[in-house]
Amino acid sequence: MNIYTLPLNQWQVNTYILSDETGECVIIDPGCFSEEEQKQLTDFITEKKLKPVRLLHTHLHLDHVFGTRFVAEKYNLKPEAHPGDEFFIDITKDYALQFGVTLDENPPQLGNYLNDGDEVKFGNTVLKVIHIPGHSPGGITFYNEDDRIMIAGDVLFRDSIGRTDLPGGDYDTLIDNIKNKLLALPDDTVVYPGHGPSTTIGYEKDSNPFLK
Repeated sequence: MNIYTLPLNQWQVNTYILSDETGECVIIDPGCFSEEEQKQLTDFITEKKLKPVRLLHTHLHLDHVFGTRFVAEKYNLKPEAHPGDEFFIDITKDYALQFGVTLDENPPQLGNYLNDGDEVKFGNTVLKVIHIPGHSPGGITFYNEDDRIMIAGDVLFRDSIGRTDLPGGDYDTLIDNIKNKLLALPDDTVVYPGHGPSTTIGYEKDSNPFLK
């Protein structure tokens, strides 16, 4: 599987494009805010000769959905996320104003719910959905067992964890879910977070100060 990372918008959200040998791809957390960033995303997909078939979200905080409507309309895709975060959709515009960001409209409504244990399939690839609430109620990660990679959103970072002071966040819930669900994965699983550099499960077991 190929994993491409495009850091986008003022929060440098890692927008991920996952593809395999079939040329089909999924777009995860489209953070493209400006027309220039939208073009950056589409030019990349065109250059790689990819076919976007699913639009996935690890969670629905505003910085991870700036490009959702654009991608959905450009590639005729329906947004997919955990139902626990659905309430964010209708408050995105108002919430963005608190951070000095003006949006023309809210993201589109979800076209499909992703729940714990679901499988997301594209091409010859399968991603397992793991529900990890705590940063947001509907936070999920996407895990590929064959290649041992995980797209983690804002749940787990290198040497850190997601913040828990946003609506629906809970510190103890996040820690418990990371320890019980994510640290149970193989140590060599590569973790691709919503911001910043990648890490591994083994490294976070040994070094993450929040998980001691």
